[in-house]
Amino acid sequence: MSDNQESVIKTCKSYYDSHDACIFYTEVWGGEEHHLGIYRRPEDTLYEASKRTIDRMASYSRNLKELKDKARVLDLGSGYGGTARHLAKTFGCRVVGLNLSETENNRHREMNREQGLDHLIEVVDGNFENVPYEDNSFDVAWSQDAFLHSPDRKKVLGEAARGIKPGGELIFTDPMQTEDAYAEYLDPILKRIHLTSMATPTFYIQAAQEAGLKLKSFENLQVQLANHYAKVLEDTIKMEDELRKKDVSQEYLDNMKKGLEHWSTGGRHGHLTWGIFCFEKA
Repeated sequence: MSDNQESVIKTCKSYYDSHDACIFYTEVWGGEEHHLGIYRRPEDTLYEASKRTIDRMASYSRNLKELKDKARVLDLGSGYGGTARHLAKTFGCRVVGLNLSETENNRHREMNREQGLDHLIEVVDGNFENVPYEDNSFDVAWSQDAFLHSPDRKKVLGEAARGIKPGGELIFTDPMQTEDAYAEYLDPILKRIHLTSMATPTFYIQAAQEAGLKLKSFENLQVQLANHYAKVLEDTIKMEDELRKKDVSQEYLDNMKKGLEHWSTGGRHGHLTWGIFCFEKA
């Protein structure tokens, strides 16, 4: 791994391990998720919309429907584990949550114990550029809005493909730039997430095919990206006083609001997109 790649990974880990980020995501998202949601009504909460995304993604998985409690799932970038718990409750499947933030992972394990799911979910400290499992170990590889943080997304897709069995599925979402995005809309976002580029849908499809995966479907949900970041910005403003009382710094909140506005604007004007990919390994 190059020095630049290590730097990006360390920066991401440091951010998600920080007090400000931990309190923000716990309070604003309800402590289960920090993934993009699918909104059906203006009054939908972040929690409701996030759960809708999980169910929509799961609807694409033949293996989850057929194997149920026999399925083994690898959740790449599992955060606080809301997805892992939802899948374990819904299908009875076993889930490995691979994630680089020790703070998130400790909370993930704690919530698994509280909800009586620690026998179905294993939480592993690590990153998805180097998945610590043998080839053909999982029926489903899953990820939500995490791959953009990698400086080597081709390697991430290759690791996911290596880890699933023949007939296994890779199902993921990720915020992306559109094929014809304008740099002036992307630059402030890239600066905030410490990256030089974002993927496009075409990039992911081609890279996954190079890794030996066949595209089953891609559901473009571009409008939901703008909906989501506008909703997070609205809730952040409403909860700002409460977050400050929990020692979230004003600098963090100001940067967060500015960043959310950039994401929302980029989505509304067609420079950013988001969607659900489903691939199958031959």
